[in-house]
Amino acid sequence: MLESGGGEVDPKDYTFSGLKDETVGRLPGRVAGQQFVIQDCENCSIYIFDHSATVTIDDCVNCQIFLGPIKGSVFFRNCKDCKCIVACQQFRTRDCRRLEVFLCCATQPIIESSTGMKFGCFQYYYPELALQFKDAGLSIFNNTWSNIHDFTPVSGENNWGLLPENAVVQDYVPLPTSEELKAVRVSTDAMKSIIPITRGQRQKNSDESCLAVFFAGDYTTANARKLIDEMTGKGFQLVQTKEVSMKAEDAQRVFRQCASEFIPLLERGPVVALEFNGDGAVEGCRNTVNDVFNGTKVFVSESKASASQDVDNFYNFADMQMGM
Repeated sequence: MLESGGGEVDPKDYTFSGLKDETVGRLPGRVAGQQFVIQDCENCSIYIFDHSATVTIDDCVNCQIFLGPIKGSVFFRNCKDCKCIVACQQFRTRDCRRLEVFLCCATQPIIESSTGMKFGCFQYYYPELALQFKDAGLSIFNNTWSNIHDFTPVSGENNWGLLPENAVVQDYVPLPTSEELKAVRVSTDAMKSIIPITRGQRQKNSDESCLAVFFAGDYTTANARKLIDEMTGKGFQLVQTKEVSMKAEDAQRVFRQCASEFIPLLERGPVVALEFNGDGAVEGCRNTVNDVFNGTKVFVSESKASASQDVDNFYNFADMQMGM
């Protein structure tokens, strides 16, 4: 591992090993995209408030772990009874027992030879976190936290499930208590979370969903967040979000008769798509977009009848893109 500028990196600075009953961590800027290793820790609280290249966590028991954005993969092996908050490109566990994870993962999370796994949607905030997501090349809108692939399923048993919907992050991974780490201005308030909180694979409340798509521009992220706040404030639920590049032929498939209006906007960069669910979601979304984003071009489903097709068309296309 070489540091830019040619200085040697000391692996000890990027390792927590053999710790017991300790609170340890790294402040923003201290890991700066290096690899990190956590191993043989017991009853510890560990906070990596920075972005990293990859993280491996081996043989840890009864630890609480926060991992800031990871550009590549995070791999838990032989861990048990740990509670974690993790944002990554790839998530994998092997030979783990009873991990509870608030997850943001850009690709499908994989568990192998693991049991008693529970997952919830990542929710966390501190001021440096948004830029760390960018530095790690992760989009806050690409989060497949609940779409778990079990590599070694056992007939008649379920090795994983979802955390309760009202699970409070702080009950699982408390805020750090050490003087050094308290300097990071953390909030676990769901409303402030960097990652929009989605229902994921949970049962939808209604048979009415609505697709809204924002096109790339200076305010795309802010606009998408604003619509999420407005819609969830009215009692609609955010099912899933996605940021992905589209070509003209993709737009034909997804936007159908409105495609020609939106195709020129695709060259600016990726789109951000949101699926809202609830009775009256289409009308609620169309009204909100008209009121709040007058003058911004946004695709919104036309009617309840076309909306479910819109959602399917978009996410089928997006899943193919992500899988390539």
